[in-house]
Amino acid sequence: MVLPSVFAAEPVSYNKELDGFDYPFEVQTFNFNSQKNDLAMRYMDIGDKNTKKVIVLLHGKNFSGYYWEQVANDLLAKGYRVIIPDQIGFGKSTKPDFYQYSFGQLALNTKLLLDSLHINKIDLVGHSMGGMLATTFAVNYPNAVNKLILINPIGLEDYSRYVQFKDVNFFYKNELATSVDKARNYQKANYYDGKWSNEYEKLLAPLQGMLAGDDWPVIAWNNALTYGPIFSENIVDRFSQITSETILIIGTRDQTGPGRGWLKEGVTRTLGDYKTLGVNAHKLIKGSTLIELEGLGHMPQIENYPVFIKAFDQALAD
Repeated sequence: MVLPSVFAAEPVSYNKELDGFDYPFEVQTFNFNSQKNDLAMRYMDIGDKNTKKVIVLLHGKNFSGYYWEQVANDLLAKGYRVIIPDQIGFGKSTKPDFYQYSFGQLALNTKLLLDSLHINKIDLVGHSMGGMLATTFAVNYPNAVNKLILINPIGLEDYSRYVQFKDVNFFYKNELATSVDKARNYQKANYYDGKWSNEYEKLLAPLQGMLAGDDWPVIAWNNALTYGPIFSENIVDRFSQITSETILIIGTRDQTGPGRGWLKEGVTRTLGDYKTLGVNAHKLIKGSTLIELEGLGHMPQIENYPVFIKAFDQALAD
């Protein structure tokens, strides 16, 4: 992965599909039409194409497929074929001017990609927002999912029950005001327990480049639109519908609580109590396994890889 120096006098700029930003593996394109849009879904497809061990890695909201590099390399060493899509609206994939985002739609898009590759059975991994998508996929296409692994997913509580509804303009205004400093400070405080490192900084390179480019308004608009399903879809209600073997990997220090800044009047709930949320999800998902990572936060696969990969290997073996 080629990353620009964060100290460069003239920051590298990227367009809305991150042209010029190198992903860790070859990027391919799945073209399809959805909602009257001709779309390009970018993805990485690595490993033995003849193996029956296929695993799909779904990214979170603030990232795209590039951040799975270390996990993917370990999976390759175990003989997996690894599929890493950028969802529509994220990373190198199309950013439509208008699109009705839902986890059902993103799950369908992902299923169409797998169908185009003639892949019928997968292990499915979702991190953060990718966990909401992975849950939806597993419920909508149960015969396609052998094992479901959720890594600090959001959606472990029904945000619409506690949070005021906001028009997409609210999120768009916030996205337009994004800066690298704001993103760094948010991640430092919420992901890494107040700590920071060069490895964390590298993950901000795509954002830095897109902010320096001319396409930020359309990127910001898609970022805003994708908040819609997070706040409107009750994923907790779907947990009882999961039939695949499920493993929850939960960094218990995580306090990610979308919408905590605009709670409904009278709501006193503390959003993002993952120590409790993980246990509750475990109870709701029949036959699931809960692996708790004490002292780790929302990005355990980045914050402490040795601890994370031990848990991930356990999840693969279970």
